[in-house]
Amino acid sequence: MGKVYVFDHPLIQHKTALLRGKETSTKDFRQLVTEIATLMTYEATRDLPLKDVEVETPMEKCTLKMLDGEDVAIVPILRAGLGFVDGMLSLIPNAKVGFIGLYRDPETHLPVEYYCKLPADIHKRQVFIVDPMLATGGSAAAAIDFVKQHGAKQIKFMCIIAAPEGIEVLQKAHPDVDIYIAAKDRQLNDHAYILPGLGDAGDRIYGTK
Repeated sequence: MGKVYVFDHPLIQHKTALLRGKETSTKDFRQLVTEIATLMTYEATRDLPLKDVEVETPMEKCTLKMLDGEDVAIVPILRAGLGFVDGMLSLIPNAKVGFIGLYRDPETHLPVEYYCKLPADIHKRQVFIVDPMLATGGSAAAAIDFVKQHGAKQIKFMCIIAAPEGIEVLQKAHPDVDIYIAAKDRQLNDHAYILPGLGDAGDRIYGTK
């Protein structure tokens, strides 16, 4: 079974609390998502493989550690997942970026795919599928299905706010995928929104209704 990591870093907790506030402006919300994504990426990439390299400092040659290939792909679930990309690329600038477009049917709450464009060599890469919210788990599970269909084998899912229901669905659908979250919330309401949550992440990132 994949592991669930709930980050306890003070900066992540602080910025997530600011993010939730209903008075937080679109500009500040967008900036906070970028900052949280950067901090989460720092924590979630602890197991990237390293290799020994020879480096010549101004003083002498020495053997040091560097990333072995930087073979990472970032796959945001459109549209809210785009909020993660800049923050993640600031730490992993050589990562490739794919895109999965899903929307949730308002009646069935099931995900519907409308776009999928992934790196051709995604099967060689450690893939981070990102979306600010893990609510029902349907969109995340579907996105991982699509990425696996394209050959990806090393997959992690990263979000800011998660509901217990979504975590359970995602673990059952993809027990091989680790889940990284900034905050685990109480529950979903009757409209499949997370409580206490932060509202609609896409609307708040882009200032739409």
